[in-house]
Amino acid sequence: MDQNPETRPGNPFTGMLAAEQAAMEQQLAEMQLKLATLPADTPFMERVHLLLDMAEARLGLERHGEVWETVRPLLDELIEAEAWQEAVEACELLYQAEQAESIVALGHGVWLSVTYPVKAHTTVTMLGHVVEETPENADGAAVAAMAAHYIAGLRTEGKERDNLTFLTNQIIAKVARRHRGIEDQETLETWIEMYELNNIDKLFPRLGMIVDAIVGGKW
Repeated sequence: MDQNPETRPGNPFTGMLAAEQAAMEQQLAEMQLKLATLPADTPFMERVHLLLDMAEARLGLERHGEVWETVRPLLDELIEAEAWQEAVEACELLYQAEQAESIVALGHGVWLSVTYPVKAHTTVTMLGHVVEETPENADGAAVAAMAAHYIAGLRTEGKERDNLTFLTNQIIAKVARRHRGIEDQETLETWIEMYELNNIDKLFPRLGMIVDAIVGGKW
């Protein structure tokens, strides 16, 4: 009977994966101990960062249910504290947890990251998930990709801006290719104009409609 080459006895990758998992387990255990011994007057955000790091470790260990149980209640506290960056990072973890309402978490994360001064790279990541979740023939991916490009240019500068807008340009090109089979720059620019993706006054209201559809009135 064939075996998965990654788990086949004698495969060096098996040992590597086991070692990585053991290291992650050890890291998680250390963070759990640290959390248990935090003084009562520990600042809220210090505790938050530790909990998010623990959730990241659990995600790596594929303990998706535990990620959701830890992060979902924390998200409400973060929003109440107006800790927007951490709130979006929490939404990212909830989305990656692959639970029943993970897609709703994505919608909320997109809304928060576009509305508030969240790091541009984080916002681009969230909008990139929308691109991946959207059917190839739907316009939603194009809207999300162009919104990501606009925010990358708006919230960064210098080399960071060059690197991030290069990435968002690649996302736009990918969407155009799968949406209409577009391969060349001239046709790409025509496609952008035809769908009014360069009209900022219309772009973000359209993105809002996409987020509303994703969230579906939940939470």
